[in-house]
Amino acid sequence: MDLNPIKDAFDRVAKRQKLLSSKTQEMIDHTIQEIEKAFEMLHSEHPGAEFDYKSVLGELKKKLQAIAAPSQLENTQKELNLALSKYPKTLEKSFHPDIAKAYRNVEFDSQTVKQIIACHFYRQGLFDVSDCFVNEAKEPQCAVQMRSLFSEMYLILEALKNRDLEPALKWAAANSEKLKENGSDLQLQLHRLHFVELLQSRSKDEAITYVRTHVASIHLSEIQKLMGCLLWAGKLDQSVYSQLLSSTNWNAVADELTKQYCYLIGQSFESPLSVTIAAGFQGLPPLLKFMTVMAGKKQEWQTMKHLPVPVELGSEFQFHSIFICPVSKEQSTDENPPMLMSCGHVLCKQSINKMSKNSSKPFKCPYCPSDIDATECKQIHF
Repeated sequence: MDLNPIKDAFDRVAKRQKLLSSKTQEMIDHTIQEIEKAFEMLHSEHPGAEFDYKSVLGELKKKLQAIAAPSQLENTQKELNLALSKYPKTLEKSFHPDIAKAYRNVEFDSQTVKQIIACHFYRQGLFDVSDCFVNEAKEPQCAVQMRSLFSEMYLILEALKNRDLEPALKWAAANSEKLKENGSDLQLQLHRLHFVELLQSRSKDEAITYVRTHVASIHLSEIQKLMGCLLWAGKLDQSVYSQLLSSTNWNAVADELTKQYCYLIGQSFESPLSVTIAAGFQGLPPLLKFMTVMAGKKQEWQTMKHLPVPVELGSEFQFHSIFICPVSKEQSTDENPPMLMSCGHVLCKQSINKMSKNSSKPFKCPYCPSDIDATECKQIHF
């Protein structure tokens, strides 16, 4: 969704509002200044002839009329009102207050939905909220089991926030083999952080001992960098190794630990509920446009087995390889799998059957001059 028109409209309103506010304050300050001057004149001592109060008040009246605050602010106020009146229309063009027309009556397993919601709260660290939800929704015990798993993860993450590496190091050591299988360098990152902490707060000897004990057996090439840090003990922030002190290193370790922890307990890094909502947010606009066209054919929409319009989602929502037949423009399925032809090009099975008259005769590849025998085509798997 392109949010630039909304941002531009908002910026115009904000600009008009600031201009009006500035002008209004200027008028108020000028008015107060003139009144204060007149007040001082009225209370000042004037020896001799009787002081003419009426002339002072008359002069003040003329100055206030010259300021003409209401009339000067009128045009600016009109411009602000105009921008404000257009802004809701811009919002209505981009956001649909009623999205129910893009909804289909699909039956969901309510127990599964409850479990997904409960697990979402647990994996977000909202344990009190999830406990309340589980009790009120009478969620089965499987959701409660997720609590113990994610509570351990959040205890480790909370310790990392407080610069306490011990829980994370213990967990990484207990799962070192699995981390190696996943190609994760989490242990190395944790040991590097601990080495820097030792170097900053304690002696060089203790830091060297720690590297020899923990890092040497994991990553030999890392020793050279860490040994170089010893030359800058106490002033590491002034060296080429200053990036080791950055707080982003702690954030990166927390993200990697969360990713690996979720993987080892058989859960995705991102909450399934969050991914589903994000994907729906991207896919909703084309469906709403389609339903505007299909306004009079609601029954047809409810009975469709496939989406009638392409719904493009970002690469972050593509979890499996897909193949679109370049001839039929349809996505491959189990009944219509991709087939590799002898020339090396790939088409879906139905397209090959159509062009070969159900394998009764050779046909030419649509991308090269090769003659293709349908019986020689082989199914490929992604």
